[in-house]
Amino acid sequence: MAAVWMALAVMLVAAAQVAVAAPVTAPAFLWAPKNYGLSPNEVKEVVHYQTISPKSLADSVLEEGGWSNLVCSKDGPQKNVDVAVLFLGSKLQSSDISKDKQVDPALADILKLSFSSSEFSMAFPYVAMSDDEALENSLLSGFTENCEDGSGGNHITYTDTCTASSESVKKHLNMDSVQDLVKSRMGNNPSGPTELIVFCSGGFKDNAKTEGQLLLDLVSVLDKSGAKYTVLYASQPYGLLENPSDLPLARYLAEKTNTTKPVLEKCDGECQLKSTLLEGVFVGVVLLIILISGLCCMMGIDTPSRFEAPQD
Repeated sequence: MAAVWMALAVMLVAAAQVAVAAPVTAPAFLWAPKNYGLSPNEVKEVVHYQTISPKSLADSVLEEGGWSNLVCSKDGPQKNVDVAVLFLGSKLQSSDISKDKQVDPALADILKLSFSSSEFSMAFPYVAMSDDEALENSLLSGFTENCEDGSGGNHITYTDTCTASSESVKKHLNMDSVQDLVKSRMGNNPSGPTELIVFCSGGFKDNAKTEGQLLLDLVSVLDKSGAKYTVLYASQPYGLLENPSDLPLARYLAEKTNTTKPVLEKCDGECQLKSTLLEGVFVGVVLLIILISGLCCMMGIDTPSRFEAPQD
């Protein structure tokens, strides 16, 4: 029996390790209202169902999405795109795509509309997130590594929530600053290099809008300016990079809002995966105990070695 309980303990530990090691995945979407020569063939509503890393996402965006002609600092013909936007969210997970009720309905609506109505659109539903590095750094470093001549850092601007390595880079404090940049790009240097605008989580420090409202405002600014643009949306769910020192492996299922009362959130994708694995482990343990008990009972049944002959 000791060996049996030892085997059960090993199974429980292995299942727990699998549940903890399961990566959190988030979707990414790339689109442009017009093709703008981003791809030799028209790419519309293409979906890559493989689970990829942020570095692989950067590689696919450069090669298949045509961003190598936009963000790589190489001499070439006139750029076909005026503005490229890297929008980094913190709300959406892969499991949220199929849900009827979204955390941010405006975000889901603008992503669905942009993906389906654009002439150039690609989707990556499963991008594996890591708590070791911010998504901003992973994608930008992926761009730099995959560009033969490096990325055009002189034409990259950030919102003030980004953790840019250099303090001398241009940072936007509000949407008006972004609008001024787009107007300047269209008026002063219409044939110059593509401007890459990086929107980090939250957009701006003094922003009270949701991600969906912020993305909608950004697309509206680009449409009104008449600029040729393309947008890459990627999400790193909130909480992956923030683990308290006293509980490094804890998951917060309650977050504080503007009031002091905590609001309990619904079980997300990772929570559902862990609960399913634990339920399977518990059911397996119960069935194994029943089987062992039945075998022990059968082994305990004593039967006579011989039977007496029936009497006439």
